Amino acid sequence: MIAGDALPTLEAPRVRLRALTDRDIDALFAIFSDEVMMRFWSTLPMKERAEAERYLASIRSGFADQTLFQWGVERRDDGEVLGTCTLFNFHRASRRAELGYCLRSPWWGKGYMGEALAALIDYAFGTLRLRRLEADVDPGNAASLRILERMGFTREGLLRERWDIGGQIGDTVFLGLLDREWRGGQA
Repeated sequence: MIAGDALPTLEAPRVRLRALTDRDIDALFAIFSDEVMMRFWSTLPMKERAEAERYLASIRSGFADQTLFQWGVERRDDGEVLGTCTLFNFHRASRRAELGYCLRSPWWGKGYMGEALAALIDYAFGTLRLRRLEADVDPGNAASLRILERMGFTREGLLRERWDIGGQIGDTVFLGLLDREWRGGQA
């Protein structure tokens, strides 16, 4: 799906999506150990930097076998990695994938993720020629639901007791966006 040995860089007004490198391990640890952000995630927060090292290795492995494309969301003015955006769970015959994203909690509400998602959705429907994107969101994550709905995603159902995260059972809201529904850049 993506030729070459690295993810392409995707530009947005204030952020860029770029391949993650070894120099981003501390940023990955900061993102995935952020307990406020991770309360809406499907795993427990990281406790040790070594977990971020293993996570980066899994990101690289996913790219190598073309099953997961995960970008760092970097602020353009200072190069700080604020979060990640991911395409995964590809079903090539149906031209669909799942969209995932996260942003460290200090950067919530500033419009960074809206810009990043618009660039990624453009890429998914344009360059990758996907027909459908899907997202899975914790029902308590009102901000995430709002941003996806602003992007044109439609709520398609509630999946009850979908996740068990450290003994906490949680539901998920399932959303979908079709290529023909995407109007691009309305973040």
